[in-house]
Amino acid sequence: MSSDPAALVYTANHDPVEVRASTVLPARRENVELRTEDGQTLVGELALPARGEPRGTLVTLHPLPTHGGFMDSHVYKKASYRLPALAGLAVLRFNLRGTSSPRGTSTGAFDGGDAERHDVDAATAWAVAQGLPNRWLVGWSFGSELVLKYGAVPPVADRVEGGILLSPPLHRADDADLDRWAASGKPLRVLVPELDDYLRPEEAARRFTRVPQAELTGVDEAKHLWVGERFVQRALDEIASTVLGEPVRLPTTWSGPTARGL
Repeated sequence: MSSDPAALVYTANHDPVEVRASTVLPARRENVELRTEDGQTLVGELALPARGEPRGTLVTLHPLPTHGGFMDSHVYKKASYRLPALAGLAVLRFNLRGTSSPRGTSTGAFDGGDAERHDVDAATAWAVAQGLPNRWLVGWSFGSELVLKYGAVPPVADRVEGGILLSPPLHRADDADLDRWAASGKPLRVLVPELDDYLRPEEAARRFTRVPQAELTGVDEAKHLWVGERFVQRALDEIASTVLGEPVRLPTTWSGPTARGL
C-alpha cells in the first residue's frame, strides 16, 4: 500500500467480496508524527472508522526491528485494513525509533527496549490528546515486551485500559514486569501460538501465573509470525473481542467499496 492514504483507489462491488490479505476496507486514514520526550520523531498512520466515532483504540507496538519488524508487520497492517470497518476500532501504527517502512523512518536508534519507553509514552500521550477512546496497548513479539515493561507504569498506565500480547517471548520482560502488571489490576490478554519459536503455551501458562488477571489462550497450529489467513483472522477476532468486551467473529466478506493494498 502506498504510504500516502490518499493514493488508495476504491472500487465499487455489486456483490459481497471475500476479505483477503490485501483487501483494504473503507476508513479515514492519515499519516501522523509522534514526538518523544527525548526529541525523536516517530512516523506512523492512524486509521479511523469511515463514519462515526471509534469504539476503541489499538496502540500497536511492532516486532523486533532488527529482525524485520515494523509498522507494516502483516497482522498490524491487516488490522488497519479491516478493524475500522468491521469492528469500529481506531488503529494507530508507527515505527519505533530507528525503524523504516514505506511510510518513512523514525529518528533515533534501536535501543533494545530501553529508550523505547519514550516511544510508548509518546504514542499513548498522542492517543489521549486526540481524544481516542478505550485505548489498549497491543504488542507483538518485541512489542509485547514493551507492553509488559511500560504498560503498567505511570503515566502510560493511566492512559490505557489494558494490554494484548501476541507471541510474547518474555526475553526482555522479567518477573518484576509481570508483578507490576499483577499489581496494576489491568486486564492482560495473552495469545500464544502452539508452535511458537520462543515461548509455547505450557511454559507461558506457568510464567503468567504471576499475573492472576491474565487471560491466556494457546492457538493451535499457529506459529510466532501468525502466517496464514486463518491465524490472522483468529488474532483479529481475539483483539476485537478484548477491546469491545464481547465475543466478536469478524465478517470474512464485505459489501461495499474496497481498495487493494500491498
